Amino acid sequence: MLSSTRGLLGHPAGYSAYCSSKGAITQLTRTLACEWGRHGINVNAIGPTVFRSDLTAWMYADDGAGRQTREAMLARIPLGRLAEPEDFIGTLFFLLSRASDFCTGQVIYVDGGYTAG
Repeated sequence: MLSSTRGLLGHPAGYSAYCSSKGAITQLTRTLACEWGRHGINVNAIGPTVFRSDLTAWMYADDGAGRQTREAMLARIPLGRLAEPEDFIGTLFFLLSRASDFCTGQVIYVDGGYTAG
C-alpha cells in the first residue's frame, strides 16, 4: 500500500481530506495484517514524503512559489533533499523479498528523516 507522512502528521494548510485518507491507509494496512496474517499474507505500506512526480514538479522548479515551498520543506528534512523516485527501490526490494517475511502491519517511511523530528 502507499500511505504518506501525512498519514502520521497533520498539515496546517487545508489538507484534511488528504491526511485523513492517508491515515486510513495506515490503519487499513495494520488491520489487514491482523486479519490476513493467519493466511501467510503480509501487508505493509510505504509512507513517502514529497518526491519528484508530475504532481510535485512545481516544487522542484526554481521559480518563486516552487523555491519557497521547497525551501520550507527542506528545512524539515534531515537529509536535506526531496525524494527522487529511485529512493523507493530499496524499500520495494525489501518488501518484495524474503527478508521482509516477518514484517507485517508496518508503514515504512521513506522520508529523509522527516517523521523523525
